[in-house]
Amino acid sequence: MRKSHPVRRVVLATAATVSGVVLLLSLKPSSDPASAAAGGAVSPPPVAQESAQGGAQVAGTGTVTGDVAQTQYGAVQVRLTVAGGKITKAEAVQAPKGGTSDQKTALSVPKLNQEAVAAGSADIDTVSGATYTSDGYKKSLQSALDKVKAASSQGQGASQGAGAGAGAGAGDAQAAKTVTGAVAQTQYGPVQVRITVAGGKITKAEAVQAPKGGTSDQKTALSVPKLNQEAVAAGSADIDTVSGATYTSDGYKKSLQSALDQAGG
Repeated sequence: MRKSHPVRRVVLATAATVSGVVLLLSLKPSSDPASAAAGGAVSPPPVAQESAQGGAQVAGTGTVTGDVAQTQYGAVQVRLTVAGGKITKAEAVQAPKGGTSDQKTALSVPKLNQEAVAAGSADIDTVSGATYTSDGYKKSLQSALDKVKAASSQGQGASQGAGAGAGAGAGDAQAAKTVTGAVAQTQYGPVQVRITVAGGKITKAEAVQAPKGGTSDQKTALSVPKLNQEAVAAGSADIDTVSGATYTSDGYKKSLQSALDQAGG
């Protein structure tokens, strides 16, 4: 009996060792730190990729708001959403209100918005019964389109400069740029000038706002074309006042100087 005890102890010890090894092997996969780390590193890359793709999708989209166009019944201002060089959405952020203007605005603005998107330009039809609102809409729409065009020109110039170096930089200086001056308030109404500048010179000048109504219509028709011509010829705001239209001339020169300041001239 005494000789059998050591044998039993050896057998029991061996069995315990085997059981321990089996238990360790069964537990190792679930507690392996390397496996756990690998499992946790799988999710971040897809998240980062989705974020990058999301940014690329909106990179070509921009919102531009045109200048305020004053009409006989109130202000009109248009905001555009542009993607891929096309108008995808147009809306009037300001439009005449009060009295019959509410009805005319409700009737005309949705139609004007649709036409702006369809035409992709300010060459759209006037809504019958809402002539003033339509005219103001088209002016503000054209202003927004000019800003889109100017931004596009600047972007193309920057791209060319990055690819071609100093030679392209000289070409960028010749790129046309359209700038709208600040509104100049006069005794007879607001005056606002928009100019196109290329190669450091004014190539076009126009009054996007000018006094209207009564004798102001005649004075505006008489003075504005002359002021536009003088602005192009002089290349500055140092132009003559048109006789009989002093207030309009002074307002024109103030807005013209504001546009030149913005253009860097």
